[in-house]
Amino acid sequence: MKGYILFVLLSVNLFAQPISWTEVSQQYALPSGVKLFAGIRENPKLKIWYYDVDFNSENVGIKPYFNPSGTEGLIPFMQRFGAIGGINGGYFDMASGTSYSALVTPGVLHAKNIQNIPRNGKTYTVTRSFFGFNDTRKPTIDWIYHFGNRPIDIYCYTAPTPNVPGTPAPNPIPANGKPYYEIIAGIGGGPTLVKNSVANITYDPEVFWESGVGLTNRDPRTAVGFTDSNHIIMLVADGRQTGASEGLSLTELAQVMIDLGCKRAMNLDGGGSSQIGAGNTLLNRPEGGTYQRPIPTMLAIVKPDSIPLLPPVFYNKKIDTEEGGCTLNGSWLQSTVSGYWGTSPSLYVNSGNGSTSAEYRLNLPKGGTYDLFAWWTSASNRANNTPYYVYRENGVDTVRLNQSVNGTKWNKIGSFEFSGNGNDKLVITNFAETGKVVIADGIRILSSDSTLTEVKLHFSEPRLFRLEQNYPNPFNPETVISYHLPVSSKVTLGIYDILGREVTRLVNEEKTAGTHKVSFDAGHFSSGIYICRIIAGDFVKTIKMSLVK
Repeated sequence: MKGYILFVLLSVNLFAQPISWTEVSQQYALPSGVKLFAGIRENPKLKIWYYDVDFNSENVGIKPYFNPSGTEGLIPFMQRFGAIGGINGGYFDMASGTSYSALVTPGVLHAKNIQNIPRNGKTYTVTRSFFGFNDTRKPTIDWIYHFGNRPIDIYCYTAPTPNVPGTPAPNPIPANGKPYYEIIAGIGGGPTLVKNSVANITYDPEVFWESGVGLTNRDPRTAVGFTDSNHIIMLVADGRQTGASEGLSLTELAQVMIDLGCKRAMNLDGGGSSQIGAGNTLLNRPEGGTYQRPIPTMLAIVKPDSIPLLPPVFYNKKIDTEEGGCTLNGSWLQSTVSGYWGTSPSLYVNSGNGSTSAEYRLNLPKGGTYDLFAWWTSASNRANNTPYYVYRENGVDTVRLNQSVNGTKWNKIGSFEFSGNGNDKLVITNFAETGKVVIADGIRILSSDSTLTEVKLHFSEPRLFRLEQNYPNPFNPETVISYHLPVSSKVTLGIYDILGREVTRLVNEEKTAGTHKVSFDAGHFSSGIYICRIIAGDFVKTIKMSLVK
């Protein structure tokens, strides 16, 4: 598979000219945090556009929209909801407008990904791609399956169901999925194009053969992805226009998304449905004209008050009841209600005198203002005045919350000033209304203090392998390549020419965990495009570098 990925990369660059991009943001009333680019390629002919949305910005949001009638083109669809910009969404039946791709808005599942597909007398059960995000603006692209009709019934998987033409995968779907409980919104499509910054086109597993969605033919295409720096890329390429724009194959589309920095990306509905708009303007020409095919779903760029996203978060810590940061006092029992946080069921206890408690030690990195949230599974027998005691250096705050409602999501307890010492803790007790039960489950601690950036990275990014873009690029004749290892690993880092031949190997040894830098002196090489590839364990990534003399 590694060789196949590299071959696709090199063959695309060898037979197609690079895309020339021009920022056109100034032509439209786009808010800070949103950029729009138009691209052209002379051979083969291509016209293409993409939005770069800084999802770290408080000035902007992203939201999928559902139109059950399926009777609107993109621009009237956008106008009806006041969208700043947008692209078409997932697959659907043109006759009825029925969506075959999932769409989730806060608390509502409007449509499901198709789950069973007949092919030549056989039925294939599929997990298909889904782009989603949570309230802390963290995006993800996973393969999902629906076990019910609510957002909390969505399970996500790290790999798709292993379908092969002619041999359906075992039914039912494996039980090793993870509940998608933190999802706030998202949109389905497929196949996945990019995973961990390399091409990973799951065309067969998602059963796209004989679907009208071709793998290697050039067509109009729509895609969505995200970068390591939390930028959302929303892209549309025109196609089926002789002499103007041929379109892209899925293999080419994957490479374009990689070139734009996407660590994950997926395909959306293409062909005549591919549309991209800004305000009242249709930017592309679907299949050469201005006709906008009526679509039931779109992914839109919106004002921040259109969707309940939190400001950028620089500290995000969660503590569950079975973890070392939580101490249980008294006799807690496991609840059988689904929708609990983490890997263990929520705990419950009958109301009483407060002697039964769950104590969460916050262990904050420094003093400052933090937001506290609690997760519970709601039911009619839950106490409507469950006490949450917030212990700080200067005293105790008591907040009572109604656990009979708003279950299976993060509920804000409040914002509190903490000292950052051992006195900071949150305690739940059973001192609540008589005849009810109290739930203890996960808690979440957030901060928007930008000085805690390094703490945030301690909890997330260093657990990832990374190969950064070389700097400077273009270069002459030296450039620096940086990579990050979450654990000690055997590293091979080589430089290849456009034909796939290795011209030099910069690293071939065991490296310790951490960030490493290596210099590449191309003084003896000719001008042109070179490929840098790293292999570290199962991690493989390539970047393009441009030597200009």
